[in-house]
Amino acid sequence: MSEVPNLTLNDGNTIPQFGLGVWQVANDRVAAAIQTAFDAGYRSVDTAALYRNESGVGVAVAATDIPREDLFVTTKLWNSDQGYDGAMRGFDESIRKLKLEYVDLYLIHWPPRSGTRYLDAWKAFEKLRADGRVRSIGVSNFHLSHLRRIFDETETVPAVNQIELHPNLTQTQLREFHAEHGILTEAYSPLAQGKLVRDKAIGVLATRPAAVHMAVPQVSSFVDRRLEITEVRQLLARSRVVTLCGLVRPRWDLQKRLAVAVAEVALSEYPDGIWFVELASHGDAAFVASTIAGC
Repeated sequence: MSEVPNLTLNDGNTIPQFGLGVWQVANDRVAAAIQTAFDAGYRSVDTAALYRNESGVGVAVAATDIPREDLFVTTKLWNSDQGYDGAMRGFDESIRKLKLEYVDLYLIHWPPRSGTRYLDAWKAFEKLRADGRVRSIGVSNFHLSHLRRIFDETETVPAVNQIELHPNLTQTQLREFHAEHGILTEAYSPLAQGKLVRDKAIGVLATRPAAVHMAVPQVSSFVDRRLEITEVRQLLARSRVVTLCGLVRPRWDLQKRLAVAVAEVALSEYPDGIWFVELASHGDAAFVASTIAGC
């Protein structure tokens, strides 16, 4: 894989355009997968307290010869630790497991179903950033109402909002709000947790990566009209997007071709995008390596 470009966040820090998400990867297997990704050129890793593999991520970071300043580590605060004191405790536990002096990006994983503890958690995030323990702070799964409360009652605009985003859930209004306020849009489940892999139109795209790469403006002419491919192009063309691609049995080969096809389009036609490849629980390092090499 060629050198991964960086994009600039609203706080002036940068984030690599490609990264590895490790949701559902067992703690005792995650270090090997990350090392394979590092060997292939990846420099960004996305984990969370909920994933229960932060210590394995820390092992991988400690074992690599890549300088720490060249790596980008993201982790997330879980709901049970929201509130100011809870967020401080949650971060202390994450940093202890990661065995790092700082993390590059810290996210509130979900807003609570009720109440405003996320606002107090956000104030703790501001303190962590001021103390240099976190470089950038952001949120995940936040709606417009949550973002507006943060704007009204705190001092810092989130650098990132990580949301579910795919052709069947384009979240246009939320992404427009992000773009207006300088918030980076991160997308997870771009294949709708595998559901889009069974979509006929997606299957056509996956088997014709060269055509997708060479004829993006005409892509809708050779796919099933049940899927609005123009939405895919709009999704890529709008504000910078991070995509976490799930690679899941039993259709790894199909998903690999799709991931490579989308990566080719994204990097050539939309260089402002950030793209993540996420390894699922039954993925293995060899498959990650072949997928990354294909991109």
